Amino acid sequence: MNNKHENTLPFVTGLEDIQSAAQKIYRDLNDRQIVALYGNMGAGKTTLIKAICREAGIKENVTSPTFSLVNEYRTPDNRTIYHFDFYRINTVAEVFDFGYEEYFYSGELCFIEWPEMIEELLPENTLRIFIKVLNDGKREILELKTKS
Repeated sequence: MNNKHENTLPFVTGLEDIQSAAQKIYRDLNDRQIVALYGNMGAGKTTLIKAICREAGIKENVTSPTFSLVNEYRTPDNRTIYHFDFYRINTVAEVFDFGYEEYFYSGELCFIEWPEMIEELLPENTLRIFIKVLNDGKREILELKTKS
């Protein structure tokens, strides 16, 4: 698998920058339903997901599903967005046990925090977003396109 940078989004220094990056990501989803977010603890994965959910019209509180593994949100047009956090899983078998396929192949939008834990289960057209914290505290958001 070869990775190549597809797009570098603007540096994120405040909430207004996060929202403009979220707007671009949401607009560029096309036919991709799975969005995997990579980054160190505290990099801003949940914050970016919240911003993207705002772009989708979600009004309810978006929080990381650290203990429940998945949260579900409804858009104004009655679509579902699933938000996963795989930080606490120990084996891929745990993901099979809760029926990840029903979510990933539902045709609904899925955001995944800590996708490193389940990399082999991600569909081919997954949008991979890397958030890098720079020395000055700014965030650089990179969209990566994966080619087989």
